[in-house]
Parts: sequence; C-alpha cells; structure tokens
Amino acid sequence: MKSKKILSVIIPVYNEESTVEEILDKVLSRPETGEIIIVDDASSDKSVEVIKKYIDSKKKKNIKLFSQKQNRGKGAAIRRGFDEASCPIVIIQDADWEYTPDDYPVVLEPIISGKADVCYGSRFQPGPGQVHNFRHMMGNKFLTNVSNFLTNLALTDMETCYKAFKREVIQNLNLETNRFGIEVEMTAKIAKAKCLDIYEVPIRYFSRSYEEGKKIGWKDGVAAFWYMVKYNLLKSSQNFYKKPWKDVMR
Repeated sequence: MKSKKILSVIIPVYNEESTVEEILDKVLSRPETGEIIIVDDASSDKSVEVIKKYIDSKKKKNIKLFSQKQNRGKGAAIRRGFDEASCPIVIIQDADWEYTPDDYPVVLEPIISGKADVCYGSRFQPGPGQVHNFRHMMGNKFLTNVSNFLTNLALTDMETCYKAFKREVIQNLNLETNRFGIEVEMTAKIAKAKCLDIYEVPIRYFSRSYEEGKKIGWKDGVAAFWYMVKYNLLKSSQNFYKKPWKDVMR
C-alpha cells in the first residue's frame, strides 16, 4: 500500500471557528490526505461560514462538508463521516490543535506496512511532550484500565482521538453512539471481533482548557462506564458487524 493519497480524514466540528481553518490547512498539506470529510454538528458560531469560505477559496473537490440539522454529538458526526469515507485508511481528526497531523505517518505506518488493521495513537506512551493536566490524565487512564479489563486489550489510551482504521474495518462496525461514548463503543466492538490486529503508537498531545473550547466533561466520563457495560457485557456481539469478518478481510 503506497503512502500517498490513501487517507480519509474525518473532522467533526462544533463551534470551532477560531481553529478549523488552520487545521484544514495542515491536514490538506499532508501527502497522505486523499480526502477531508467535515461534519458540522449544528454549530452555533461561524464555523460553517468559515469552512464554506475555505472550500471555495481552495477549489478542492476532495474537501466535503456535511451539516447536521440538529446538534447530535461528536459520535453522530464521526459516524456520518465514516459512512462517507472512500480512501483505504480512515482517521479521526479533531478541529482544534490538541492533535497534530504531523503524527499521521506514525499512526499510519502499522497499517500501511500490513502489520495492523487498526492503530491507536497514545498520548501516554513514553516520549517527549507537553505536561498533561493531572486530573484529566488520571481520568483517562482509569477509563482505559476499566475498558482493558472488559476487552482484554492492553491499551494505554482508549479515549484518544487518533484512531486509524482500514476503511473496510470501520465501515463494517454497526456504530450507534452519538456522544463521546463512541470511543468506548468502537474499542469494544473492535476487541470482540477477535480477528483484527490492533497496534498502539506514541503521539504528541497539546491539551487545551475549557476556556479554550474543550468540551468533554465529567458527565461524559460517567456515561463511559455505562457504554462499557452495555457493549462489553449486556449486548450480544451478533449485531455488532454488518458482514462476517471472513467476507470483509479477504
């Protein structure tokens, strides 16, 4: 698999008028980017206006904008993006600067080289980087450990934004979560597939504060527990997938 123009970048947007244009510039400049799929989740600021102006100025056919009529949550926006993806590999990109597209080569390498079907970019694997907010870090690690206990995976960062997938893998998952619980749901369904090779690689992370626009809160952490129980213990995996994996992973 060649490394150029192989990537569908899914960008969920909600009130990111101050950062979305810069992140689009950076994503568009990456040689791996084949298409950018933006899903605006009914922003109440000028995000859509900024994005439309940006698309018109670039005259690029590989930037697509979809708008939700009502605010449904990050998970709903991501799911819409997955449905629209057409490149061999799909990655999620937040519309702020917490994650840098310069790390795409690191996250994509295990998939490009044929070693992985899914790759998580970990903010907590050893390496240089910004000092984390202690409470946020411990909350993320706690949720990751609970998820690991239920899935029997040994991830260090289940809640990371940077998750990359072979397109046929992510499009075979029956996803239904609308908010931040999408991270838990994806992880549980990937783990239950059993046949998928999962990698994790270190990435950089540049945390922003709530004053700067961070949206996830403690209520989402509590909800994550429910989703872990729901998708790991209560729901049968029979309906987790659209096709049998033997038909997908030929």
